[in-house]
Amino acid sequence: MKTQDRPLDEDDLAMADLAEITDWTRIAGPDDDAAGPEVVRALVYRVMNATDWKPWPLEPGEVIDEAMASWGFTTRRGITMIVFAGLTFSDCPDSGWSAYDIGPDDIAAAEKGLDAAWPDHLALARKHWGEPDYLGDDSAPMFADEWEPGAGSGRRHLAVWLRTGAQYHLYSNKPTRQPLSTAVGVNYSVYID
Repeated sequence: MKTQDRPLDEDDLAMADLAEITDWTRIAGPDDDAAGPEVVRALVYRVMNATDWKPWPLEPGEVIDEAMASWGFTTRRGITMIVFAGLTFSDCPDSGWSAYDIGPDDIAAAEKGLDAAWPDHLALARKHWGEPDYLGDDSAPMFADEWEPGAGSGRRHLAVWLRTGAQYHLYSNKPTRQPLSTAVGVNYSVYID
């Protein structure tokens, strides 16, 4: 197993960006399988009207693919956010702890790494988002469905913050032997209602 352990600077900026959005209903769109240029343009319009995030520009001659259902934005702090009608997440590849190239004998080491990284991520989320409305981990027998059905599935840790029109989820992936987890880390996403 290989690991990366980087400062949380990018996550700090991204969580601050997410904290500034007080009403996600302005960004929400139909959470369906629709895709294509009109879907993306409507999404970009909603995000631009609700935030100061700048959409990725189209290059001359570039068109929005018919399969596209999301778009990228750059925040004023320089963070990349990927937005779908029902989901937003930051792209912070140089921030935090992760493990990859996990083998079957590495599960315990991956769990130990996640357990060590989790408190710093949780403290950072609390700094920006306050106390979570839910906090749990896979040591609880009903963890998978404790917050809501399936919310803890595939997770080792989970914290949830409720916001108008959204839920912020901070979580770590649960390393497993079957099927074998190839990578794990601590992540966060905004699930837009």
